[in-house]
Amino acid sequence: MEDREIELLYDSSIFEKDLKSCGIQLTRRQIRQFQDYYEMLVETNKVMNLTGITEFHEVMKKHFVDSVLLNRVVDIKSIRTVMDVGTGAGFPGIPLKIVYPHLKVVLLDSLNKRISFLGQVVDNLGLKDVTLIHGRAEDYARDVQYRQQFELCVSRAVANLALLSEYCIPYVKRNGCFVAYKSGEIEEEVAAAGKAVGVLGGKIDKNEKLLLPDTDISRSFVVIRKIKDTPKVYPRKAGIPKKDPIM
Repeated sequence: MEDREIELLYDSSIFEKDLKSCGIQLTRRQIRQFQDYYEMLVETNKVMNLTGITEFHEVMKKHFVDSVLLNRVVDIKSIRTVMDVGTGAGFPGIPLKIVYPHLKVVLLDSLNKRISFLGQVVDNLGLKDVTLIHGRAEDYARDVQYRQQFELCVSRAVANLALLSEYCIPYVKRNGCFVAYKSGEIEEEVAAAGKAVGVLGGKIDKNEKLLLPDTDISRSFVVIRKIKDTPKVYPRKAGIPKKDPIM
């Protein structure tokens, strides 16, 4: 066995332990999928800016475990359809799909080269029921094929919650939810987003703060329930939400 394979096996045991603490037990195939995903990520990162984190154990914990920590907040096994807005290098959508193969996942990003990378990941990992979309969230949220079609919408993108809400809530079915992955002290941001959330048909259900396993790194999940249909005027045309967020 080559040194690299030994390193992957050792570090993967730590990764498996982290996931077990989150109530997740992986098969050997799933572990291999995460390893292959990592290898593709760091190799492509040499020519494309996908992540500032490249060490194996850090990617596994700060990207992969962080992505699926959502299972502590939402009953993912009961969910079928997921939209990941601003997916970037595929977080959290790809890790969620690996752990929960039953999910039908749509990954949306505004940069075509990232979507091309994700197409290679999906093919190489043998993932089914994954749709890749290159475009802006504001545009596709007005498309009847996607508008209010998802039980769960997630976003790990770095943006103000009021802005993210206009991008994401329109994708969610009534009684579904939008979950924003946030970090740092966000209580004021959550409070300030209350108007936008209400206007868009949502209600802030909870803001749950968790720690990544064996670290002091916190992750906040803002869970927004969809209680009524989003008015047809939202989301506004591309660029307007960012310039003039609902506040």
